[in-house]
Amino acid sequence: MEDKVEIPLQEFPFVQRYTKELSDIIYTKFGCLVLFEGVDGDFSSTKHRRAPLKPEKRFEQTLRSGVKVSVWKADLSCFKEADAVVNAANTSLSHGGGLAQALSDAGGPKIQQESRDHIDKYGPLKTGDAVVMSAGLLPCKKIIHAVGPDLPIKPSTYQVDKAKPYLKKAIENILKKVAEEHLSSVAIPAISSGLFNYPLSDCAQTIVSTVKDYYDNQSHGKHRPKEVFFVNNDEPTVSEMEHACRKIPWSGPPSYSQAAAHNTRSATKGSDTTVQIGQVTLTLKMDLIQDQRTDVIVNTASEKRELSIGAVSKALLNKAGDEMQKEIKWANKNKHIVSTKAYKLKCREVYHTFCVEKSRTDSQQIFYESITECLWTAASSRYESISFPAIGTGNLGFSESEAASIMLNAVTQFAPYCPKSLAVYFVIYPSDHKVFQAFKDQMKNTQQQSPKPNYEHAVQSRNFSPSRREPRIILQGPSRESVREAEKWLKDLFYSSKKIIIYNNFILHFGNKDFNLLSRWNKDGVSIEEILSQGHACIVINSKSEENLFSTVVNVEALLCQVQNDFVSEEERELELHSCSKGHSRRQQVDHGSKEFSERYSAFRDQPLRVVKVERVENRALEVMFNMKKDQMSLSTSQTMFQCISAQFCDMICKIGFHAECAPPEDTFYGEGIYFTNSIQEALDLWKSRMEEYVYFVEAQVLTGKPTKGKQGMILPPPVGTDSDKLYDSVYGGSGTAVIFSGYQALPKYIITCKRSGNFSSRF
Repeated sequence: MEDKVEIPLQEFPFVQRYTKELSDIIYTKFGCLVLFEGVDGDFSSTKHRRAPLKPEKRFEQTLRSGVKVSVWKADLSCFKEADAVVNAANTSLSHGGGLAQALSDAGGPKIQQESRDHIDKYGPLKTGDAVVMSAGLLPCKKIIHAVGPDLPIKPSTYQVDKAKPYLKKAIENILKKVAEEHLSSVAIPAISSGLFNYPLSDCAQTIVSTVKDYYDNQSHGKHRPKEVFFVNNDEPTVSEMEHACRKIPWSGPPSYSQAAAHNTRSATKGSDTTVQIGQVTLTLKMDLIQDQRTDVIVNTASEKRELSIGAVSKALLNKAGDEMQKEIKWANKNKHIVSTKAYKLKCREVYHTFCVEKSRTDSQQIFYESITECLWTAASSRYESISFPAIGTGNLGFSESEAASIMLNAVTQFAPYCPKSLAVYFVIYPSDHKVFQAFKDQMKNTQQQSPKPNYEHAVQSRNFSPSRREPRIILQGPSRESVREAEKWLKDLFYSSKKIIIYNNFILHFGNKDFNLLSRWNKDGVSIEEILSQGHACIVINSKSEENLFSTVVNVEALLCQVQNDFVSEEERELELHSCSKGHSRRQQVDHGSKEFSERYSAFRDQPLRVVKVERVENRALEVMFNMKKDQMSLSTSQTMFQCISAQFCDMICKIGFHAECAPPEDTFYGEGIYFTNSIQEALDLWKSRMEEYVYFVEAQVLTGKPTKGKQGMILPPPVGTDSDKLYDSVYGGSGTAVIFSGYQALPKYIITCKRSGNFSSRF
């Protein structure tokens, strides 16, 4: 990570109750990670809660369909790894005991209220049914209520056999709901084994075999999740689920831990090659680094950026192709890493590190910080997995144990602050048994004791010492600009007076349930008013109480972030479906000495702005849709145009393209579409309310086609002549403003970050 800032919290003891919400908001709006220090114990008057059960993975396997199956000992009510959790419900959806009550309590009153509404509307569920609802305050997207068979105490064999088809039906219906909702993962408990008296061993075997059979026999092309988690919090159930998984004949490739266990060399024997540290699952495996399918593969490259030097670089180059060598030559270097495309590799990006020989006095520091930067960069990019080779054990001169210690320390120092689950793999070359054993020994030590940093100069160990810290928030982000934006947002919130205005056009996407929440918060001395004017939506919050104002703003912002995230997820699915291409986006910073940078810089030369950063945007799915639109409009060229946006929407536009919600102009004189200008000066006039310290422009290729004059209130271009079926392609206004009404008529090419001096007003 490139920058970090600390904000004291001594004056704000109520912050403790909103750590999750603040973390989610700041991550969504600014891409920054948040650490809360000193917010326990005497800092707050609230009661200290018992720490949740630390998630522990017991088993992992991959089905031949590619779906990963794993067994976890964890608390389902705070399990963050899955998109959806399953509740063992009864037919009336009355969550009054066992797991159902635990999930309902953790998820808040919304869980039970939605359940009552469903029963009132549709009547009781039947055994084997499953329904999907919102997750309330649970750390997942959805909750799936499934009704398993309810047996008498000590049921007979006949009663169990009779109930088995209903348990299978419940599991199958859960998996169908996962497909319908396009969820990437689901956490399933041992349904019916508790209060419903289904014998535990039979229950576990039925659930595991049903999941396996369902995906083994599923027709090609159907949606499959990435992973199915079997999650329970009591040891007997976890053990039975693990036992059931180990008994079943898996036909897919062996899991990482199993592959290691079957190696004939003693260095790879045993089942202790996976360690869970906070949100990080660290796995040691013997394999070829160039064959990894993780989101990121890490390379250890030469300082000359010659990929033909070094065994790891050469292996990656041979598989990726020469294009990676061309890119790394001109790619911008952050502190310790250069990021390139994957090309023919099976990952999404390659992080090239540039560690130095052990003989240099700063070699350990550079080594440690390189690993740390890779981890933070992957986390801030919202990746889920990263693979490292055994860095340092070759030409750099580190011993096997030294390299293992440095790499493992970097992971253990990073893990407590990782905002979401991340799979980290240490990938050892198949014949390097000595290296494997050294890493394995270090991982054993990690399991046996709390990790402590070995290097005082390391960034993370130097700055994170909760026991010595006063209450504070630590913000860490991918750039100075993102951290500064997040810091300003927080300080505006902390030091606000009696009123805050939240400007965000995603208010227009609120449904009845969202407005009902606003009504519930509109009490206890808090006034909430929604305003729509000139194409802008805002919420005005007033309160004489500092804490009530703070809590209401956080709740509203969290709701807006959830609405935005749901919108992006839906648009990504649509984009992938229509383009027949994955919508993965990439933002690559352009080197300041490059022609690309100087061309963008020249457009701002006469403006009171300084270009801080230029990032190239790449998104294959958006490009496919843009070219399809160009063909549909019978156009051969497009226009280079600009749009001014808030920091919050930079990542969104890179992922799903342009939408009117992201950049409403000061006045919508020419229609309710998506606005662009052909000059920076025109953009500053059109979006003159953007008075923050940093100003963000998107340079795009825009298909204006055959335009006509726009006017206020237009939601589509007018017809051409008398033919109501043929519309103009766009509308225009002012000296250089174009308005389109389909986001696919514009393709984002660059994000340009500028800084200006002066006083800045927050628009939240």
